[in-house]
Amino acid sequence: MSIPYGYLIGLAFLTIPALPVPRLGERVGTVVFLLCMAINELPFLAIGLLAASTALAFSEGDLTSPVTIAAAVITTACVASTTWKSVRAQRILQDAMGAITVTRRVSYTRILLHPFPFRPRSVERTANIAYGPAGKRNLMDAYRHRSHPTGAPVLIHFHGGYYAMGRKNTQSRPMLHHLASRGWLCISANYRLRPEAGFEDHLIDAKRVIAWVREHGHEWGADPERIVLTGSSAGAHMSTMAGFTQGRSEYQPGFEEVDTSVSAVVGIGGYYGPYFGRGDDTDPFAQARADAPPIMIVHGDRDSLVHISIARAFAKRLREASCRTVYAELPGAHHGFDVFHSPRFDAVVGAVEAFAAHAWAQDGQIGTERPQASG
Repeated sequence: MSIPYGYLIGLAFLTIPALPVPRLGERVGTVVFLLCMAINELPFLAIGLLAASTALAFSEGDLTSPVTIAAAVITTACVASTTWKSVRAQRILQDAMGAITVTRRVSYTRILLHPFPFRPRSVERTANIAYGPAGKRNLMDAYRHRSHPTGAPVLIHFHGGYYAMGRKNTQSRPMLHHLASRGWLCISANYRLRPEAGFEDHLIDAKRVIAWVREHGHEWGADPERIVLTGSSAGAHMSTMAGFTQGRSEYQPGFEEVDTSVSAVVGIGGYYGPYFGRGDDTDPFAQARADAPPIMIVHGDRDSLVHISIARAFAKRLREASCRTVYAELPGAHHGFDVFHSPRFDAVVGAVEAFAAHAWAQDGQIGTERPQASG
């Protein structure tokens, strides 16, 4: 009796996203992240792959071994668990938002038929707009509805990549596309990277983007009084630092007089500790004040690059400091859950939209009724 090694390797690949994730080193964590991203965020694709490969193995007589049958049963259970945790994201986020109602519902038709983040026809993208003097690292893309609405809220997104890699137009595109289709002006920006650039350079770049919106936003139909900063991974650290250091002239050399305050901050799978080899002043919490803009923190409990304990501790410290905070812990989510149209990230996009609307409408506490949800 031959062992269907190819089939078993495929089953192992489908099983990995459901396994618990301990604290891992950077390299191992990156490997786990890359192995899990597509299967974890496209669970219906995983179901299809499992069904097709199992049918093929059965037709070739490979499902006769007890080991193979057991592996198929275990993998089926793991894929079912991965799918269930993904579709639970909407309820988890609503619990975290408390009294802030998330009205947008996840479109499973689009997730099934169009899971990849292709830009909708209603949205136009203007690429490579210069916002600073640093060449291609100071370029950004702007997304807006083709009808060019006025009074548009603004979303600014900064990519992740360990502050050492990455570029605009690669992450959180489902959010950029959706909000632009809803009348927002959405910006995805490059910024200077390590090792040539350091902490201050990143922060100055973030504030230059805000300053660009203040100066030129009206030309694009934007309302510069309604700006939301968001970022993925390292971009979340950058956005939080920029949002929490409003009015700090040392981070605005040459444009100190520009108002770089923002209405809200959203961190997606973010890191919230000190910058590489630097002191506590580069820790976002060191800059937090009770009058800081409200912040929404969304993190996966299976994140292999930025352990969930970092996000938990940051949210807890912010609440203790009376900062307006929403913290949502997504069960089963790994790093990089913002790449595809998935049940999980589409739910996050709806929550971000509701969070921003509430931030503009209210001055009171956000997310205090049911402050935390976990898997």
